[in-house]
Amino acid sequence: MLLFVPKEMREGELRVPMTPEAVKKLVSKGAEIVVEARVGATCGYADSAYQDAGATVSDARAELLGRADVILRLNEPAAGEVGQIKRGAVHISYLDPFNKPELLDEFMRCGVSAIAMEMIPRTTLAQKMDALSSQANLAGYVAVVLAASRLPMVLPMMMTPAGTLKPSRVFIIGCGVAGLQAIATAKRLGARVEAFDTRPVVEEQVQSLGAKFVKIDLGETGQTKDGYALELTPEQKQKQIEGMAKVIAQSDVLITTAQVFGRKAPVIVTEAMVRSMRPGSVVVDCAVDTGGNVECVKAGEEVEVAGVRVLGFRNLPGRVPVHASQMYAANVANLVEHFWDKEAKVLKLDLEDEIMRGCLVVHEGELRSEMLKKARA
Repeated sequence: MLLFVPKEMREGELRVPMTPEAVKKLVSKGAEIVVEARVGATCGYADSAYQDAGATVSDARAELLGRADVILRLNEPAAGEVGQIKRGAVHISYLDPFNKPELLDEFMRCGVSAIAMEMIPRTTLAQKMDALSSQANLAGYVAVVLAASRLPMVLPMMMTPAGTLKPSRVFIIGCGVAGLQAIATAKRLGARVEAFDTRPVVEEQVQSLGAKFVKIDLGETGQTKDGYALELTPEQKQKQIEGMAKVIAQSDVLITTAQVFGRKAPVIVTEAMVRSMRPGSVVVDCAVDTGGNVECVKAGEEVEVAGVRVLGFRNLPGRVPVHASQMYAANVANLVEHFWDKEAKVLKLDLEDEIMRGCLVVHEGELRSEMLKKARA
């Protein structure tokens, strides 16, 4: 079975879909892998490193798309590229399936099976394949580092002969994977950290990292089976805004990570709340790729609102591409290995497997995901 790893074509993308280490792991299982020339260049991986790992390097992108049985990549294919893939092949990557229905339609028309990495179930067994979590972990880290680099103050308390410097106050909204990593990073840098989430169940995790959990009485809240926060009612959203306003006004750094899986991110920070912060303060919106949590954020830009810097940078994991690539490649390799038939040396799409049922969104010309079917209804 031929596995092809094409070079990423999205502008500004520095991450790569497979590392030499991940390639070596799959080759050891009997996979035949061809990588496109210079596929790892943005992360410093030479073509020779892939060859040493057992892969073949080729410039024949179009030919290999039409010949490969499995295609491993990071982002969704460019317009028209699905038509170059042979019928019956399996395409594995992020697909943004809730916002790209036309892409799924193209997979169905072309008879290409599509696995969406963001649809990997958040279960214990699938944890080593969970690319959303691995990348969110890095996004939380990057958000704090970006904020620290823009803040005109230091984060930790410092006792010096010239006097004592108070620690900067960091407020993190959303305590999922990204939020928890942001808390841990800010604490390691010495900041005074507070955090809020609509799910009371995360309070213990926040406190275990040394941060203060901000309590706002929203009434009945909860989370999905995959650990995502349930969407709030309009009344709950208003209570949340009122409860957060005082904390935000006292904060030097605000980091938002609140997302609802499969939907546009909720706007939870108003422009008035941003304007209430001291000039020089920094806001980082980690949810900008799905619409943003901050009313005045501009996707892909850094803007100033009443002296407050509001960062809306996209693809935060892509700012640490070496480690982001290592983690994503490991997730993909673990997925392939889990469904690899060692005897036949092929990728077996086990339609009865819980993980496969979750992530195989298109197969044999049909949309298989019940979640996506409901979203289209």
